[in-house]
Amino acid sequence: MKLQGQIIAAYGRHYLAELPGGEILECVPRGKKSDTACGDVVDIERTSADQAVIDSIAPRSTLLYRSDAYKQKIIAANVTQIIVVVATEPSFNDELLARCLIAAHDQKLETLIVLNKCDLPQIAAARAQLAPYGKIGYRVLELSAKQDVAPLLPYLQGHTSVLVGQSGMGKSTLINALIPDALAATREISTVLDSGKHTTTHARLYHLNADSDLIDCPGVQLFGLHHLDFAAIERSFPEFLPHLGNCRFANCSHSHEPDCAIRKATAEGKIDERRLKLFQQIAGH
Repeated sequence: MKLQGQIIAAYGRHYLAELPGGEILECVPRGKKSDTACGDVVDIERTSADQAVIDSIAPRSTLLYRSDAYKQKIIAANVTQIIVVVATEPSFNDELLARCLIAAHDQKLETLIVLNKCDLPQIAAARAQLAPYGKIGYRVLELSAKQDVAPLLPYLQGHTSVLVGQSGMGKSTLINALIPDALAATREISTVLDSGKHTTTHARLYHLNADSDLIDCPGVQLFGLHHLDFAAIERSFPEFLPHLGNCRFANCSHSHEPDCAIRKATAEGKIDERRLKLFQQIAGH
């Protein structure tokens, strides 16, 4: 009998699908290839009381993934918002943040930057590092996950949000504060998957309330954008938009050509110098 469910956890080639009534089945893809992602709606066929095979994936509204020259890594499907978690300590990677925001722009996702561990003395340096993002319209929310996550709740309402960030930024603390049952849910999954055989999770979806879901991903250190061309990356820098098309050369790389409108705007203080350097780094490979 064909059933429809939502993928709420991905463990290699093993998935957990939640049926509309709340029942959870362990699923595997029917073929060798698996493109299933956390957040996917899938048609499945039950093979036993608690197991099923995935027959097909329903059309997705969005797909967040990273890629290099050789392969792509799917992160989550059908999300409406990306929340990039950075922290005052350890210091965060500016380029990784920029890459996450470019991927979000490509999929037309809402974006929110959460600056965690705001109770630490390094707050001033982290604020300064994020200042250019606030100036160009990105939402930045400061909080301390260990003290109070309430400021984040209004941003989550009505969204399927995906939480991404480097290891050490406090994502787990944030998840556990938002979802007190998260650890219990993880234990329950281990039971379903035969006591943690598949412990490396690619992503995990939690229901916050009837209208809001949150997908947690493992910490990422790299976010390849090999699937995006130069023009797509260029358009993902909102501060570039008023100046695009004004360079002397149509194929300007904004790195060395004469009469470059982007470099001119940077020299005039209209574009942050660090952001131009990030663009040159990202668009160059």
